[in-house]
Amino acid sequence: MTHPSSKSQFEFIALMASLMSVVALAIDAILPALDVIGLQIGTQLAVDNQLLVTMIFLGLGIGPLLFGPLSDSKGRKPIVYIGFALFLFASLICVFADSLEVMVMGRILQGIGLSAPRTMAIAIIRDKYSGDYMARIMSFVTVVFLLIPIIAPALGKFILDFYDWQGIFYVQMGISGLVALWFWRRQEESLAPENKKALKRVLFINGLKEIFKHKTTVGYTIISGFITGSFMVYLSSSQQIFENQYGLEKEFPFIFAGLAIAIGSAIFLNANLVMRFGMKNIITASLIAYFLISITYVVIFNNQSNPDIAVLLAFFAIQFFAIGFMFGNLRAMAMEAVGHIAGMAAAITGFISTLMAVAISTFIGRFIDQTVMPLFLGFSISALCSIAILLYLQKSTPRVKRNLAATNS
Repeated sequence: MTHPSSKSQFEFIALMASLMSVVALAIDAILPALDVIGLQIGTQLAVDNQLLVTMIFLGLGIGPLLFGPLSDSKGRKPIVYIGFALFLFASLICVFADSLEVMVMGRILQGIGLSAPRTMAIAIIRDKYSGDYMARIMSFVTVVFLLIPIIAPALGKFILDFYDWQGIFYVQMGISGLVALWFWRRQEESLAPENKKALKRVLFINGLKEIFKHKTTVGYTIISGFITGSFMVYLSSSQQIFENQYGLEKEFPFIFAGLAIAIGSAIFLNANLVMRFGMKNIITASLIAYFLISITYVVIFNNQSNPDIAVLLAFFAIQFFAIGFMFGNLRAMAMEAVGHIAGMAAAITGFISTLMAVAISTFIGRFIDQTVMPLFLGFSISALCSIAILLYLQKSTPRVKRNLAATNS
């Protein structure tokens, strides 16, 4: 695989990050407006507002099952256009929603639409790169992508103060249109003609069989589901924690941005460290740190009320710093062995991990009422399960290599 010039690579990274960033904008910009939207559509419980966040993830998990096979057959670019068109339609549903059910439907459709540019960004990167270099590119893409969570809540609060919550959706629609135009003008089709596959009914089944041949793909996908799910609990309940439990309504966008910087700094460091230490070692160290931090909080503050906000933010910052070393590496490890079916693989692995994440976050989120303790319990359990899977993969990989060596000899 050829590596492009620095200038073209910079634009490629920025463009791929933009394709993924519309997802973050659609999620994070409405966080300051959750209570206002809840009143408008008649939600009865504060925890019901979490559905406006988690249900878009459900769409993000379902959509790739359609768009992945289509992209392996028709190419990456047409799928991106279809996804953006569906997102614009779904955004209008959200704007005119008058009930929780209609809003949830709109958010699911938004997620399905945005799953196209999100999944295609991963597939395009895999089309062009592999191995640790792919992880490096993914890290740079994610760093740019994380600029959106830093500014999105503040942008949403600004729009809410000077217009209304519907304006947040209009801004999302405008930005997605600009990204689609940029993609159309500057990104060539990355799927080589010889790699296109006929769109058949068995394509998904064959892809699923191929994926389950590789323990590392399945294992790292499940780990990604646990880590993403535990983080999604924070994402969907952050407004409830900081505004309702701590009464920091005005400060919430800045707190959210600061914690996003903690993740971004780790991802930036990962872009350099991954070439030196490798993905597996970084994932292992980060998972252990993730578990130790969360279990420490559980032990110290068990059966107590929320700690001082400075203490909570310190734990969150360290926790999310550990997460930052995992996001890109987990996806890269899951995709490493299945690059020959990158579109389908991105679809199926994304579906599995996202479906897990939605179930985990929805379940744990229901317990977050008076304290954040359920959140850290969720962190701990998810990390422990992930470490167990990682240990299994590390023990089984040498055995697989020996069997392959014996077969070749």
